[in-house]
Amino acid sequence: MTNEIKLNIMKTKITLLLAVLFLSFNFVAAQPNEEDLNTLSIFSEYAKAKNYDAAYAPWMELRQRNPKFNRAIYTYGERILKDRIKKSSGAKKVAYVKDLMKLWDERMQYFEAKTPKGNFMSKKAQLMYDNKSEMAMPDKEVYDAFDKAYTEDKKTFTNPKALYTYFSTLVDLHNAGAVPVQDVFNKYDDITEKINREIKNYSEKLNALISKENGGTALTSKEGKVKKSAKSFLNAYDKISGSIDSKLGILANCENLIPLYNRDFEQMKTDPVWLQRAAGRMSAKDCTSDPLFFKLVNAYHNISPSANSAYYLGLLKDKEGNTTEAINYYNQAIGLETDNFEKSKILKKIAGKLRKSRKYGQARGYYMKALDANPSDVRPYLAIAQMYASSANNCGSDNFNKRAVFWLAAKMARKGGSSSTAANYMAKAPQKNEIFSKGNAGQKINIGCWIGRSVTVPNL
Repeated sequence: MTNEIKLNIMKTKITLLLAVLFLSFNFVAAQPNEEDLNTLSIFSEYAKAKNYDAAYAPWMELRQRNPKFNRAIYTYGERILKDRIKKSSGAKKVAYVKDLMKLWDERMQYFEAKTPKGNFMSKKAQLMYDNKSEMAMPDKEVYDAFDKAYTEDKKTFTNPKALYTYFSTLVDLHNAGAVPVQDVFNKYDDITEKINREIKNYSEKLNALISKENGGTALTSKEGKVKKSAKSFLNAYDKISGSIDSKLGILANCENLIPLYNRDFEQMKTDPVWLQRAAGRMSAKDCTSDPLFFKLVNAYHNISPSANSAYYLGLLKDKEGNTTEAINYYNQAIGLETDNFEKSKILKKIAGKLRKSRKYGQARGYYMKALDANPSDVRPYLAIAQMYASSANNCGSDNFNKRAVFWLAAKMARKGGSSSTAANYMAKAPQKNEIFSKGNAGQKINIGCWIGRSVTVPNL
């Protein structure tokens, strides 16, 4: 092969590479010069190979010479600087952290349409939080950065970790005496509602794909990625929801909530949003025995009858020991709710109350309805599995049949996505030597009591 042919092949490869880059990233310069094109090609190849040290110099050269040339400057630049931050310490690390924040500012300046403010401003705030010790940055400054991102573009402020850090920093400020507890409660309500909206959004996407698969149609490659992403986000939001509740912790106990809401009740008793949030928090913290809860619920139901207010009235009847009326109100709540996602949440609450009262048969019925309303939420399976497991000793004619219940529990746990829980239940079920001694491999066992199900003994 002659040198001329080799040169032509190399030029063709570079041309193809640049074509891919221009299709993948925004290209701004009207008439790109050869020097910028070559520099872009060099650092992008190094960056794609994760040779970030080699990529740094040509990347910085193009960034300084023509910062609006191509969005790849910022996409690969983020990776390059994160690598440097990871490998450095002290003053050098701080300098790279500051430069990464500057890079995001430049991206928002030159590629605004492709740079969601809420997303990138919250990334800046999270970076500040993660490095606040090295940067000697006070909590107030970090919180203000999060708050600015949230206030200016709540829609794209969706990162689960950033949402948790935002709230956590506010609680830390309260603990330091810098903000009142009511501000913490208000922000908790706001962020919790934001998380619920995101969960609903991803649940609806996932439910549509599940429905398609259940209908016998295979997902496309793109849909498969959407499904995986939706599951990942739902898991992350589920985790941070619990973390946010834990961070709120003792601030939202009955001793604090009752005097606070008693103080504000007369002023706020005609505000349905305030009443809903107050009743919801008192319900979540099991403060429902206090007369204030009765006042809140009745005021809320009179002003704005809804699924939530009917549910809270059901809680009151439960407290009185009037199960029949409680169930009537719970069913009324389900009937009033037209949104399947919200309906599933109410159904799970009802199921949880019944489960706590050990009314397992009724609880399972409501959990199954919750699954019908929102198939992407598999936690009801885990709750049913736990009810089966806790009933094993009461639902069988002999020791073998009682422990056979754990096969049912394991099946539900697998449906709930917990292989470790399923393994734990399988270890409690009859083992191979017991099945051999019993001589009933492959046979069906009918489980009595409230369970009313059958299970097939595994074959040896």
